Amino acid sequence: MDLLFWTKLLVVSEWAIRLVMLPVIVIRKEKPATALAWLAIIFFEPWIGLVLYLLLGEIRLGRRRLALRRRRRGEFASNEYPEIEPGAVSGQPTSDSEAMLLELSQQLGSFPVAQGNAVQFFIDADRAIEHLVADIDQAQDHVHLLFYIYGDDWVGRQVGEALIRARQRGVICRVLADAIGSRKFFRRLARWLQSEGVEVYPALPATLWRLPFARLDIRNHRKLAIIDGRVAYTGSQNIIEPTYGHRRGGPWHDIMARLTGPVVWQLQTVFLEDWFHETGQLPESTGLFPHQETTGDVMIQVVPTGPDLPTKQFQDLVARTLFMAQKRIVITCPYFVPDEGMLLALRVAAQGGVRVLLVVPRRTDHPMVDAAGMFYLEYLHRFGAEVFFYQPGLLHSKTLTIDDRLAMFGSANYDIRSFELNFELNLLLHSSEAVGELYRLQQYYCAQSRPACADDWPKLASFQGLKVHFAKLLSPLL
Repeated sequence: MDLLFWTKLLVVSEWAIRLVMLPVIVIRKEKPATALAWLAIIFFEPWIGLVLYLLLGEIRLGRRRLALRRRRRGEFASNEYPEIEPGAVSGQPTSDSEAMLLELSQQLGSFPVAQGNAVQFFIDADRAIEHLVADIDQAQDHVHLLFYIYGDDWVGRQVGEALIRARQRGVICRVLADAIGSRKFFRRLARWLQSEGVEVYPALPATLWRLPFARLDIRNHRKLAIIDGRVAYTGSQNIIEPTYGHRRGGPWHDIMARLTGPVVWQLQTVFLEDWFHETGQLPESTGLFPHQETTGDVMIQVVPTGPDLPTKQFQDLVARTLFMAQKRIVITCPYFVPDEGMLLALRVAAQGGVRVLLVVPRRTDHPMVDAAGMFYLEYLHRFGAEVFFYQPGLLHSKTLTIDDRLAMFGSANYDIRSFELNFELNLLLHSSEAVGELYRLQQYYCAQSRPACADDWPKLASFQGLKVHFAKLLSPLL
């Protein structure tokens, strides 16, 4: 009798969940593919699906945190910091399509195109850290660090020692690290830095009591360093020893850029806004925005994204950029799960005679994302895209070049998580020389990769094939 009762209760509760969640998902999910993915989970496993939806189904920071960010954005915009002058702002775009792109990206990030900048790329993690430490050792006013992962290892300690040396010279040092990505850092290394006078705060603190109110997997994924308001570093590299991900994909291979010129003012603003959101503190403006000299001829547009910003505009920006291609599109990234707009743009480009090259690692630290990515890679390969699997390790560089005139790099992957969930930071390059340099680095990655062949694509009847197609159904949620 007891068994029969509990069986009936389980069946009734499962159907109750299905019937209640059906209108909730249909109404609240704007994209049909996302709604169908959630409905499939709910109908197959109602209780598991309900728990997953409550944890991951809504793109939310929590009402209090979201309201706080919006209020503080208004307060930040009205503070005494100087306007981002164009000294800076570019000349005329070279075509109507580029004019549309500039306008769209400015709507997204509120930053104009800055010209007169210099860019130096690093694809060797050790060299990037060496230059960062050297610049910190030259700092006279302040050092600002914002990173998703700050590791408690020899790299993190090397940077930490440079921060302490700077602090001993009277330099103000501020570190903002993601609470989840840098959780090991906050257990010990952060306390050491704080004891030496370095200001350290977690970004998006995560505690169990937030679960009913906010998604804990929405993270600050940005990588940014500012030294004296004159030098900036940004890209895909975290402050951690690059072999930390060796268990699945091998050593991580990143790209980092050292920037000087007027664009540093804009990147400083990105850091200060995030710092203000998390701490409620507005640092004094003295020395934060020094006069910027022209240091080169690179035109750059800063594009920050996040769940409190219009994310659809970033998706539109990527699609618009791809549709501009006439000769060549090259993408390097670790996680490739494109949305419909990006998939359409790449397919049309490949069919229209544009050479489309996709350079990805064969395996990453996320098996389900790998499986979904294989579906899209094979799909585009059938339409003429060239797929390359990077051999030396986990290719973590997120780069895009369009012909010889436009490029994008930064922290965002080409997946739904980066498009809609995480706080990301990307840079658009509008100068042919800098685009050419980034393309040469992409060629270097290609040279260390092997082209995909028929054996790489799982057979439909195999276990791997079923895994790929099942992951495809969940791709709107990845």
